Amino acid sequence: MTDTLLTVRDLSLAVAHNHRKVVKAVSFDIAPGEIFGIVGESGSGKTLATRALISLLPPAIKVTGGSVLYKGRDVLAMKNRELRSLRGAEIGVVFQEPMTSLNPSMTIGRQLEEGLILHTKASPEERRARILDMLKRVGIRDPEGALTAYPHEFSGGMRQRIMLASVMLLKPALLIADEPTTALDAVIQRDVMELMVELTRAEGTAVLLISHDLPMVARYTSRIVVMEQGAIVEQGRTEDLLEAPQHAYTKKLLSSLPFRGEVRAIDMAKAPMVSARDIVVDYAGRKSLLRKGKAKRALHGVSIDIHEGEVVALVGGSGSGKTTLGRTIAGLVKESGGEIRFQGRARDADWTDYRLNCQMVFQDPYSSLDPRMTILALVEEALRLVPDLDAAAKRKRALETLEEVGLGADYAERYPHELSGGQRQRVAIARAIARRPRFLIADEPVSALDVTVRAQVLDLFSDLQRRYGFSCLFISHDLGVVEQVADRVVVMQDGRIIEQGDRDTIFDSPKEAYTRRLLSAIPALDQNERGGVTLKWRLEN
Repeated sequence: MTDTLLTVRDLSLAVAHNHRKVVKAVSFDIAPGEIFGIVGESGSGKTLATRALISLLPPAIKVTGGSVLYKGRDVLAMKNRELRSLRGAEIGVVFQEPMTSLNPSMTIGRQLEEGLILHTKASPEERRARILDMLKRVGIRDPEGALTAYPHEFSGGMRQRIMLASVMLLKPALLIADEPTTALDAVIQRDVMELMVELTRAEGTAVLLISHDLPMVARYTSRIVVMEQGAIVEQGRTEDLLEAPQHAYTKKLLSSLPFRGEVRAIDMAKAPMVSARDIVVDYAGRKSLLRKGKAKRALHGVSIDIHEGEVVALVGGSGSGKTTLGRTIAGLVKESGGEIRFQGRARDADWTDYRLNCQMVFQDPYSSLDPRMTILALVEEALRLVPDLDAAAKRKRALETLEEVGLGADYAERYPHELSGGQRQRVAIARAIARRPRFLIADEPVSALDVTVRAQVLDLFSDLQRRYGFSCLFISHDLGVVEQVADRVVVMQDGRIIEQGDRDTIFDSPKEAYTRRLLSAIPALDQNERGGVTLKWRLEN
């Protein structure tokens, strides 16, 4: 490269009170207009390293060495006034969760105008025109209406578009995107990334993309850095590094990506374990003082069967109704119409038997586990209504189940906040299988986990499913995960099932345009003999 926009040399960070190093001698360069990636698991130091680039470190973290040069200027030596002129105007940041970045008490228009007021001399009329133009460019359907709306009135994907608009309004030379699509489904994720690339290329903006999503980083970056425990273990051209990784940690990350599982024989001739017929769910509309709100229909006569020992994946974008259907089958949402049958009988005919045999694993284990209870007590609680188990037998079963999910007796007396995200999800799975249920509903069980932890939890899930033979409704927007675990795939859109079939048929020969759009957002992965992978984007010529 003949010139560089950003030069980082031997950047080191440590915790102030105990001097523990969290970032160790990190060095890299970013050229003008380049899209550069940093990948690694949670705790690898990637976010702290990039926050140091604009002096946005938490008070407990201190710079202990190294330099950060932006256009030849030493960022670490800048005073607050210089930093305020740098942030936003020259270096923009899109954070992971837009709902925590956007002020919930301010309208979108006021928030977008703040940067223009601080960093430009544009008149109010010019600012309004620029904001409306940018909102149109990022795909907001009603830009005028958005000016007076609040963040909570938009979906996650729309909020991320608004965040991108607020950053790109100032035409920065460098955009730092920290996990910008983690919480989004595959289609919205690709739309947001394509939009970001389009906007940055139009303005000649360089991008520093931080993520643990290797396929997404591979699609959009020219070079990447791999970080482990605060240090760079490997860096180079994206294509070369993925196809022939040199470091064991990079090989471990790549081997943890989801690959298609083996085809299993499922007896479809038997009556389904669970059968939902013509399920309708209406949510009450918002009431006002003078009139009753109009009800919103979330499910439009949906029918689905899950056979004994079968894993049926329910996929679709956000708002497609997949979680509503799962919660309705579990009995957590009351259906407005239709019937649910369990082992050939109406579900409500023996509600206690159904509740003992139907368990659910939720997306966020931290919110579903009581923080005041120990891990052992949480698993024992799931056995409270199981007949023929005394207190000693329940404790024994709970400890055995913790062992099965890879958490030994050492974890029994800990509390949820003392565990990592992956360990908490193992506890959630332990609670679900402790009763030895016939049917399990897993709602986005690995969406919040790092790639290696996700692989461990999926392997655990598959092992337990083979061992106990429970039927499973697996709800996910991550089609890579679905390809690994599912026997059959059901695709939902706008509260309706639009396509279903065995996994290989859906992934290799989708019929519906929406299914093709979902699949085009994820890669087909092939492992090679060098410990690397080849990424081929589906349904692209």
